[in-house]
Amino acid sequence: MKKTKQMKKIVAGGITLLAGLVLAACSSEGAADDGSINIGILQYMEHESLSSAREGFLAELEDAGYVEGENLTLHYQNAQGDQANLQSMSQKLVGENDVILSIATPAAQSLANETSEDPILFTAVTDAVDAGLVDSNEAPGRNVTGTSDMVPIDEQIALLLSLAPEAETIGIIYNAGEPNSEIQASLAIEALEAKGVTVEVLTVASTNDVQQVLTTLAQGIDGLYIPTDNTLASTAATVGNIAIEYQLPVVAGSAEQVETGGLATYGINYEKLGRQTAKMALQIIEEGANPADIAVETSNSLELVVNEEMAEALGIDPESISLPE
Repeated sequence: MKKTKQMKKIVAGGITLLAGLVLAACSSEGAADDGSINIGILQYMEHESLSSAREGFLAELEDAGYVEGENLTLHYQNAQGDQANLQSMSQKLVGENDVILSIATPAAQSLANETSEDPILFTAVTDAVDAGLVDSNEAPGRNVTGTSDMVPIDEQIALLLSLAPEAETIGIIYNAGEPNSEIQASLAIEALEAKGVTVEVLTVASTNDVQQVLTTLAQGIDGLYIPTDNTLASTAATVGNIAIEYQLPVVAGSAEQVETGGLATYGINYEKLGRQTAKMALQIIEEGANPADIAVETSNSLELVVNEEMAEALGIDPESISLPE
């Protein structure tokens, strides 16, 4: 009889413990009862565009009342461009956060490989379908959605040709290992060839290659196009120095690239893209939205950006730079 009673107590205790675990699990979905949230961020590498996206994301959350150190706990990982770091960093973030933000395609792919349950948002991803992150942009169908940094290639090429109206040859440089860059470069080549312009393309494998490869390319071109490439963005200052030396107008994919080493762009402001992504996070946290049902968004804030110092170094009046009709 005593053994039976002990068994009943053990079973009852197990049921109570199980109920507690279920309640705890339920409270981890979205904001906790006290309104606090846990946010994970996995950033692929350090450069102005990606960091601006992160800063914009956190700034928008703060505007919504979520302040780090008060009611927001941040778990931040940066792979510093090393693919080998991504898996272990992803594993640290999974299961610990209400939402995980992935910045750049490799970070998003790594997180998506680790969990099919945790809500994952991405930003600075050009083609989420091609990257295998979503079923479609309209209906992601999985635990992943976010914002694309696809840029208006045709408008950017038109801008470049307006800055180098006599150009016969335009150069393109990017990291061939970055799928985002490959997509944008292909579209740029198509747009340039449609205008009857010869295109010279050289690729790099790492930041160590940029100075030598770009110097070689610069000697035979009249202008340069650079997509929103992580490797080139992190060496934008080097690009700027070479552009001045060879007097080359450079149109780059993002505002941040231009501010550091390009001439102009009509493109994305990554700080604003990060804010746009944060609004999607708030849908998940506050409204219980499912990432599978939240359509992938493109930037809703494209802008013309001109680097006035670069324009003057190239002998171009900054006031004369505008989008072609």
